[in-house]
Amino acid sequence: MAKIILITGATGLIGSRLSEMLSKNHSIVQLGRSKREGKISSFVWDISKSEIDLNAFDEVDTIVHLSGASVGDKRWTVSWKKEILDSRVQSTKLLFDTLTENKHSVKTFVSASAIGYYGFECDSIFEEQGDSGKDFLAQVTKRWEDEVDKVSSLGIRVVKIRIGIVLSAKGGALKKMVLPIKCGIGSPLGSGQQYLSWIHIDDLCGIFVKAIEDEKMDGAYNAVTDWVTNEGMTKAIAKILKRHLWLPKVPSFALKVILGEMADIVLNGSKVSSEKIRQAGFRFQYPVLEDALKNLLG
Repeated sequence: MAKIILITGATGLIGSRLSEMLSKNHSIVQLGRSKREGKISSFVWDISKSEIDLNAFDEVDTIVHLSGASVGDKRWTVSWKKEILDSRVQSTKLLFDTLTENKHSVKTFVSASAIGYYGFECDSIFEEQGDSGKDFLAQVTKRWEDEVDKVSSLGIRVVKIRIGIVLSAKGGALKKMVLPIKCGIGSPLGSGQQYLSWIHIDDLCGIFVKAIEDEKMDGAYNAVTDWVTNEGMTKAIAKILKRHLWLPKVPSFALKVILGEMADIVLNGSKVSSEKIRQAGFRFQYPVLEDALKNLLG
């Protein structure tokens, strides 16, 4: 049955593609910091002031919550780390408070999360029942999910999608990896042996669609396809682009000087299992890295 779906963060990399996919069978409503013109109904909220247009919730039966400041676009100053946390926790709290205090028709709440929940560990394979890590991003994700879990107290089905490294031709991690390789200055980062748990953006959005439509889904699911080392990913991209890698690996200390604490993102990694979402019946369009890269870069 067609649903009316309210999406926060609908204009971002994931939200834009997901809106395209969902609009084929469902009605989409956007909630963002400013009103947008177009075919999709758009409403405004101000998280810092705890203000939200209640008209956005009219007849909505599903909320997809994607809002959150980017963790990889700016150096991690004290103020930006606070923004990374607040943009996730406070936005979720505002949605929960709004649903608590007003009549609504929402039955399903699907929230973005991140595999950063597990922290960084090369030797373990992380599954959904695992504990959260202790680093900054792990604690941010844990507090974010704790806030999301409160929504279930309202009798609403809650699904948390723990997103891995998203491969997209339109932005995100892949664009940053491709640029230096195209310019002839690409090379693995740090040891090059840190793991990247990746997913093609269409498979990621497919998991969100399944979470919306499959009422048996509940709780946390890892949105990854497989993992590869940083060096393996770099070589695979270079092969698709028909470029040679001449330079040595970028040393860890240089990245720490340039990026500060944010260097943790590129110098560390984790192997994350996709078994749970596969057992739920999801079938990946791009289960092989080379095929995913060919689709996006070929």
